[in-house]
Amino acid sequence: MAAPRVSGLQHSKLPMIRDHFAVAIGKSSVVVKAVAVIAIVGYLFSFITSTIPYITVTPGYVMPPNFRVYSFIFYSFVELHFWHVLADIAVIVLFGKLLEPLWGAADMLLFFVINSLGVGLLTAFLYFFIYLVTLNEEYLFNVHIYGMAGYVAGFCVAVKQVMPDHCLATLPFGKLRNTHIPLTLLVFIIIMRLSGLLPGPYPYMYAMGMIVSWIYLRFYQKHTNGNRGDMAENFSFASFFPSQLQPLVAVISNSIFSVFVRMKLCNKPQRKYDVSSPTTITVTLPGTEPHDAERRKQLALKALNERLSKPDTTLNWPSLDDDGPVSPSVGPESPPASSNPAGTGAGQTVSQATPMTYKDGTSGSTSQV
Repeated sequence: MAAPRVSGLQHSKLPMIRDHFAVAIGKSSVVVKAVAVIAIVGYLFSFITSTIPYITVTPGYVMPPNFRVYSFIFYSFVELHFWHVLADIAVIVLFGKLLEPLWGAADMLLFFVINSLGVGLLTAFLYFFIYLVTLNEEYLFNVHIYGMAGYVAGFCVAVKQVMPDHCLATLPFGKLRNTHIPLTLLVFIIIMRLSGLLPGPYPYMYAMGMIVSWIYLRFYQKHTNGNRGDMAENFSFASFFPSQLQPLVAVISNSIFSVFVRMKLCNKPQRKYDVSSPTTITVTLPGTEPHDAERRKQLALKALNERLSKPDTTLNWPSLDDDGPVSPSVGPESPPASSNPAGTGAGQTVSQATPMTYKDGTSGSTSQV
């Protein structure tokens, strides 16, 4: 009796899942719907086996004399298995639901185009390099690069950027957060490839998708305030790796970045100085405000609640009066006594300079300047 009951529960949940999915697609934008429809059409074209070499990226055919560069446009919409199509559409819908309200439809489409072209080119060049090392022509003519593995990686990187500390699950060894997903999924994909469940180029495409997406979001994405990129510390390349490996990865990635800056491929991050206040100077790194605002808001509320929960704690605020207490023997027009060790004449005063503070717009910490 238990088996039919479980089977009945499973069948009862399928219509609900289908209805939720249909509602999500119905509320999505035209860009999301168009990409999803084209993905389905690409899957249908895969049944015509003679078209596979033309609509997928074959490294040996993208160079002269064939020069099939148009395959870089179509390859990401081609899938050979229906469950891959469902996974691609699910990622497209989630992308539209989570990130399109923040970016807009145009930026989402631009991200898709940059990700697809970059992943296709880098993966093809990787197979060229493998051919030069092995001299095996199968890597040129028997390898077909297709699918949205790079876009799946781009979605994971973008979610890490926007909501890095969001907890997805609590596991025996710790909490699984969005910041852990890109590398965790890469390891899972490699295991599935070694098990024969995924095609050969899939891990390479996913890894290239991580790199292309991170470079674009880190240095080139334009924001509404005119800034480009996101120089937040929690979005550095080292932040993708476990904490034990981050120092080593940071040294390598910073060295590569310095080379790219010298080659004029990347711009050195510029700090903005706010001197509107006479006592503080605020230095803000560009590209951090839109993405960290909600996370900082939650942290600020948490800190405020912790402070309010301790009513007995008193805060010693500095006095706003520059002058000390006036002695009864000193008239209101008498100048205050000078504390200059060298001594000053009568009527001379030495004003104390107000210390200027440096405030990092990224971390919020202050230090004396």
